Amino acid sequence: MVTGRHFAIPAFLISLFLCLPARGATPSIPPMTEAQRGEAVFLDAMSIPCPGEVFVALNKVCRPNWATLVTPATAPVTTDRAQLALAVGVLAANGYIAVEAQDGQQVRNVGREIMSVAKALGVSQSLLGRGNSLMEFAENNAWEALADELEATENEVKATMVEQKDRDLVCMTSAAAWLRGFEIASGVVLATESLQGIEVIRQPELASKLAAQLGELPPRLKGGAQVALTREALDSVASLLKANGLSKQESRSTLQKIHDDCSVVVKSILTSATASGTPAPASPPTVSPVPSPSPKATGTNSSASVTK
Repeated sequence: MVTGRHFAIPAFLISLFLCLPARGATPSIPPMTEAQRGEAVFLDAMSIPCPGEVFVALNKVCRPNWATLVTPATAPVTTDRAQLALAVGVLAANGYIAVEAQDGQQVRNVGREIMSVAKALGVSQSLLGRGNSLMEFAENNAWEALADELEATENEVKATMVEQKDRDLVCMTSAAAWLRGFEIASGVVLATESLQGIEVIRQPELASKLAAQLGELPPRLKGGAQVALTREALDSVASLLKANGLSKQESRSTLQKIHDDCSVVVKSILTSATASGTPAPASPPTVSPVPSPSPKATGTNSSASVTK
């Protein structure tokens, strides 16, 4: 699995430490409260690594031309909080791409868009300092510090969502960030003749986990158009990445399917609402059968380990 920069201690462990008795006392650990269970879910989402970690690994393996992958993207104009939360994830992933491309102007643009969405979500007040830091680091070409600050900004948006009892939006933000991450990463690998870097993005467990979290959202949220499309695309990514023993051509077809499906949903997330207040329609990705592995294939490939 990919390993991220920051890992939070699950709330149930914090609760356990706080409830440990003094030496010689009889252990008595109370059951978790509903609030503690909710916080544990949130911290689990926070411990999911950011797509920037995969971009860093790809940079070491196949040296992508990141400048060609920078895509000017604006936040959608909508009152749908679920879509706005998904947009935060896509924009954050775009920020990591801009950092790899060392495109200071685009980083500043992304920072402004994230702040715009955060304001629409009502979580912007605590982010003013983060926004200023992003601008300052971009001006000074402090790329490593900029990557850390971008991740901190994304996490602070999530933390504020939780404070406002919007934990469900955190799952959407993480899922959308990785949706964009899989789109870009698969495109990077497809651009190489030998599919160099394919093991870096072989993260079926991560894609499956993100899809499962979306599936556990309340019906009013998981039934939304963009959320449903995101979950379907991540399920497809997980299934396709589990395929083992494929030929180069089969692997290329699989990566193309991942890239195309993710691209459709990312565009849908960033599409502004129509005059009626509903998002413009997007063609949903269809999950095609996973290519059959070669007869000689056995077992499953493990996820690549990516470290900073």
